Amino acid sequence: MKTISFVKMAGAGNDFIVIDAPRERINLKKLAVKMCDRTDGIGADGLLVLDESKKADFKMRIINADGSEAEMCGNGARCMAAYIVRHRKPRQEIFTMETLAGVLDAQADGEVADVRLSPPQDYRPDISVKIDGQKTTIHYIDTGVPHAIVYVDDLSSTDVNHLGRIIRYHDEFKPRGTNANFVEYAQKNLVHCRTYERGVEGETKACGTGSVAAAIVSYLKQNPDVTTKRKASMRVKTRSGEVLRVTFDLADGVISNVHLKGSAKFIAKGEYYL
Repeated sequence: MKTISFVKMAGAGNDFIVIDAPRERINLKKLAVKMCDRTDGIGADGLLVLDESKKADFKMRIINADGSEAEMCGNGARCMAAYIVRHRKPRQEIFTMETLAGVLDAQADGEVADVRLSPPQDYRPDISVKIDGQKTTIHYIDTGVPHAIVYVDDLSSTDVNHLGRIIRYHDEFKPRGTNANFVEYAQKNLVHCRTYERGVEGETKACGTGSVAAAIVSYLKQNPDVTTKRKASMRVKTRSGEVLRVTFDLADGVISNVHLKGSAKFIAKGEYYL
């Protein structure tokens, strides 16, 4: 019986199966569906595949639990960074990882990792759409993957799965669709966030790129007169309870140098039977 060695990891409650790219030809999308199944598989939000790269030190493929391939995943990138440090022992402290969203800088120390994401794109604030027959204001931004931000007064009572599914497939965001983030202000430089994830097709305990989207949009809304600032900072409390730290630079309204810092926990390792 053929086997694949794996490591189970979690970042802020987002869980992943991490493998090295198999030498033999395997349909990784079908493999992800089987491995991520929480009854007949290992169970995870997604499969992370470490491969060789011609553009960077390493390459990371991100395949969702439904078999679709994601451009980027912030929590997954942190887990992969920690995996690389533990299993590949790169010579340099900061190394690069190729993703479909671009090349990222990454570093890790034990079970804490920091990744620098590609600059966000296509920021569209104050989009008015109808959700369940009611006008709803949505703020859109692409932080490697598309994200919609909806501000709510009571996050705990928000029906994330119902409303998130409507937003995810809304005509406004076709053809790619979007992740849906529901955000509540807690205090200055701190927001709470719950996310309906495209590809998982349900609420997850955390979403790294969603936390980055919530952080950037919330900072811009809280500081409308600030157009230039180094290391602007916002903390995002996820459904798992972990608080992720997001920093970025603003230069005449242009956002760059986006960093996401948080946990990258090693849960288990083993052999998966093909």
